[in-house]
Amino acid sequence: MTDHTKKDVAAGVREFLSTRRARITPEQAGLPVYGGNRRVAGLRREEVALLAGMSVDYYVRLERGNLAGASDSVLEALAHALQLTEAERTHLYDLARAASPSGRRPAVTSSRVRPTILRLLDSMTGVPAFVRNARFDIMAANALGRALYAPLFDSPLFAQRGPVNSARFLFLDPASQDFWVDWDKGADDAVAFLRTETGRAPHDKALTDLIGELTTRSSDFARRWARHDVKFHRSGLKNLHHPLVGDLALPYEAMELPSDPGLRLNFYTPEPDSPEQQALNLLASWTTTGTVVPSGND
Repeated sequence: MTDHTKKDVAAGVREFLSTRRARITPEQAGLPVYGGNRRVAGLRREEVALLAGMSVDYYVRLERGNLAGASDSVLEALAHALQLTEAERTHLYDLARAASPSGRRPAVTSSRVRPTILRLLDSMTGVPAFVRNARFDIMAANALGRALYAPLFDSPLFAQRGPVNSARFLFLDPASQDFWVDWDKGADDAVAFLRTETGRAPHDKALTDLIGELTTRSSDFARRWARHDVKFHRSGLKNLHHPLVGDLALPYEAMELPSDPGLRLNFYTPEPDSPEQQALNLLASWTTTGTVVPSGND
């Protein structure tokens, strides 16, 4: 691990733990509050240490970025004291592994979509579907997926530079404000997912470059990035405004592809005979068949 990477990992640990500590009040942690002049918004370091069953000096060392050598029992105690969610707990373990003396082996992300997955996309004619990596690059999409995400594929952002990337579209193309009905939620989720990925793949240069670009060019991204929120991207409801068929409330699933590390299959499955399904049927009638593989995803 290079000195620069060590500093980045230590900074990530320090900021993650301090932001988690700041969001919990003594009342939420079940601690008594004495006096009214608290200088911190959330828990003090000594209060976290008390809740985690460790010395104050040891917790201060951890929060300064030194998670190297922390045992699973220590990490579990921290997760309990800071009331971490499942995604936050996983991120804490990722940070601890990245901080170990040997660092961590770079996470390998597939750079190509295998022919079998492309054929699967082609066969999913009734639902919009696409494959993306953890950096939000859309690696391939079926015809209905491309039609649904037409504002992204048609964005001038990607006319000279690929691949199509939904995070760049969100923060750098004003058209995203129209496409995502709840833009703030979409932005929050995207940043939290990217933050989660930095713990899993701290050596991913393309990921680091993307974050640096968005932090520099978008104050909305930079503000959210500073929160250190993390989140899993598995399922939910996405509210979109399509320029041709209007508002759509689409349930989605995001499935990891075990044989293709870092790639996820996303697809939308509205209720049969719902207005959303009817709108997708109309959209499908205007599309041509065939999987779209965006250029520039080498």
